[in-house]
Order: sequence, then C-alpha cells, then structure tokens
Amino acid sequence: MIKHLVSLLFDSVPQKHDKNLEKLLSLVSKCESSSLIVAPEVFLGGFDYENLDSLLDLAPLATAKLKEVSQDRIIVTTMLERSGDEIYNFAKVFYGGEVVHQRAKAKLFRFGDEHKYMSEGSFDEVEIIEVAGIKLGVVICFELRFKELWQQLEGCDIIAVTAWWGEARSQNFASLTNALAIINQCFIVASDSQNRSCTALSGIVDPFGIEVRNGKDEIKSVEFSKKRIESMRRYMNVGIK
Repeated sequence: MIKHLVSLLFDSVPQKHDKNLEKLLSLVSKCESSSLIVAPEVFLGGFDYENLDSLLDLAPLATAKLKEVSQDRIIVTTMLERSGDEIYNFAKVFYGGEVVHQRAKAKLFRFGDEHKYMSEGSFDEVEIIEVAGIKLGVVICFELRFKELWQQLEGCDIIAVTAWWGEARSQNFASLTNALAIINQCFIVASDSQNRSCTALSGIVDPFGIEVRNGKDEIKSVEFSKKRIESMRRYMNVGIK
C-alpha cells in the first residue's frame, strides 16, 4: 500500500550520466518505504544527443539498479533506450524489483528535434495500470498538452508526470498539472529537471487542486490518501469513479 507521494527535483548533467544515476539512487534511498516516487524525464542526462550512445549503453544498468531499489517503492521515470533498430523514450514504472509497466513516449516534442533521434510510441499504449493497490497513469512531458490523454486516464488515483519542460513555458506546466488534478479529481505527482533550461516546478497537486511545489527541495513528500480522492468525487460529482 502506498502511503507517501514524492516528487524529485535535481539537475541531470549532460556527459555525467553515471553521476546522474548515482544521484537518483541516492535520493530514492532517502525516501520512505511505501512511497511513489517520480523523477524527471530522461534523468540520465537529458537529451544529450552528442553523447547518445553513452546514454543508450547505460540504460540497461540503470534499469537493473532501479529494480534493486524498488522492492518497497514505486519509481517512475523515463530513459532513452534501443528497441530493435529504433530508439524510444521509454517511461518505466518500477515496483517489487521489477519493471511493471513500460511504454514509449507517444508525442515527441518536435521543437526540440526529438523526432530526429527517436521514434514515437502510440496513444493506444497510454493506460491505467494497477500497482500496489492504486490506479496509476503516466504522462511524459509534452503529452501533458493532449486532452484526449486526460480522458484516457480518467479514474486514476495518481497520475505521474515525468518531464523535461522548457523554462519559457513554466506557467503552462504549472497550470496544466494543476488543471489535470482538478479535472480528473486525482493526485498529480510531477517531476521536472532542475536544469537551468527547465522549469524546476516539481511538485504534488491533490484532487482539490491544492499544490505543493518542491521549491528548492530535492525531495518533496506528502501523505497519500484515497479518502481525499473519494471525498472530492462525492463533493463535486462529475461522474468519475
């Protein structure tokens, strides 16, 4: 049973991929057991295309290490990885020492040239999964802008938003994560990078739309309560079950 929701905030430094993995593992070790932890998108080094082979080569080790520390925690993040002859940005959900869910980013950010380096997944793979007694959805960065995904994830207890979101659109990130919590009457756990080009607006929003952002904290934790979800859905009944 999940008792705590945790948003992480740290800088994934290009060319220091091993150090970025160590940083995430260190932060996870400081989180309480029975936590759901969301880390930034492509945490191993951002979109470090100049050193793409290094990122890809490290992905299997990163997956193995995150499996090891997910025995009593849920961890959500993404990493660039090969599948056959193609490269994808895979969201991964770790729990119980396993990858319990994986899918490719369904909407690539073409302004950032993502489409030049990786292949796109499908909206059909965006689904609600059940992990440790909760209904969980995952949104990867730019996907947050697509309203059809909001409907596909209706009924979630928690939606994890893992992002590398541009600082110039900081207000968009805050507004969209807040609105998603209100529309779907669920908890949002969002993690964006502290990289200077990103918003650093990691945080948690509850079903009533009350937000708690990390500020300067690498780890922000709030108590998870299914009763709060049920309370909001009774109070403002819009048909979400």
